[in-house]
Amino acid sequence: MAGFLPLGWLQLKHQKLRLFAATLGIAFAVILMTVQLEFREALFKSAVRYHTAMDYGLVMLSPKSTYLVSTKQFPRTRLYQVRGFEGVEAVTPVYAQQGSLRNPVNRSNARNIFVVGFNPSERGFDNLLTPEQHEQIKLTDRIIFDRRGRPEYGPIAELFAANGSFELDLNDRVPTVASLYALGTSFGLDGGVITSDLNFRRAFPKRDKSAIDIGLIHLEPGADPVEVQRHILAAIPGDVLVLTRGEFQAIEVNHWNKTTPIGYIFAFGAIMGLVVGFIIVYQILFADVQDHLKEYATLKAMGYTHGYLRGVVLQQSLVLAILGFLPGIGISIFVFSKAAGVTGLPLAMDPEAALFLFGLTVFMCAGSGMLALRKLRSVDPAEVF
Repeated sequence: MAGFLPLGWLQLKHQKLRLFAATLGIAFAVILMTVQLEFREALFKSAVRYHTAMDYGLVMLSPKSTYLVSTKQFPRTRLYQVRGFEGVEAVTPVYAQQGSLRNPVNRSNARNIFVVGFNPSERGFDNLLTPEQHEQIKLTDRIIFDRRGRPEYGPIAELFAANGSFELDLNDRVPTVASLYALGTSFGLDGGVITSDLNFRRAFPKRDKSAIDIGLIHLEPGADPVEVQRHILAAIPGDVLVLTRGEFQAIEVNHWNKTTPIGYIFAFGAIMGLVVGFIIVYQILFADVQDHLKEYATLKAMGYTHGYLRGVVLQQSLVLAILGFLPGIGISIFVFSKAAGVTGLPLAMDPEAALFLFGLTVFMCAGSGMLALRKLRSVDPAEVF
């Protein structure tokens, strides 16, 4: 029956102040790991918002393009060349560039904004815009503003809700906000505007009219994207990339994860949280083993194996993991709810991420417990007494 005795829990509970300190330390480590990992995940999710919202089977890019906000132009004729390939139904040229938008309330405040242009008679943005909005941007100097953009752009959504259409200063032109769409910000984008290709050229008159930034390739129903991609790449010059949806998103994620320091910072912060928690749990369990060395020696003298003693310490590790994880994850979720409202980033704890973090917490505590067991391996009841 001794194997069922919760000896590890009884030892922890006996010293309540030490248990409280250990719980706080582990909760802090959980918060640190959770916040860093979730912000890292939010970085990747927000970076591909436009990638996932656009309608396409394949996408064409310049090989010099590294991420969406900094796409490089390539000849529009390259995109039109693929219309004759088997499996290709249609293509849509897309123009994308950073513009300057002035706050309508404080006109001295100008801020960069992501401007996207396309032919509203073609497919490409059906997931973001309604048929009515497609018709609206066919008119001269009409734009659709992202209602989830940063508040620094001004109360544009509020003004539109109160007064309807009104004019904005975009690249020293005064287009009219005809409607709103909802997408959101990212680490590289504070907000966005969608308009027609003709209105885009009016906002950026110095651009090469025959060059585009993104080419959306729409496939026939049932067509295999990989097979169509292979045929296109084998026939056209290598001065453009033809990517699947997954490859297009991977370029963006790799840019933020490997090219910029942001991905490294979040990953390093999570590792530091793991290290901090490891040290805290090790100190608690080592001190507990040291304080109860005579009791452990007595159990050995009574015939209990080292495996039983190891089970006691691991039991303590599991208890500490649970006690520290619950408040840590609760505080983290509260932090995410506040930060999501302020930053506009997709910060939310899903069950899979919570389960992974719990496993990481158990690993952290169990690893510390195994390290603290070193003292018990060589303990000799005769030497202790």
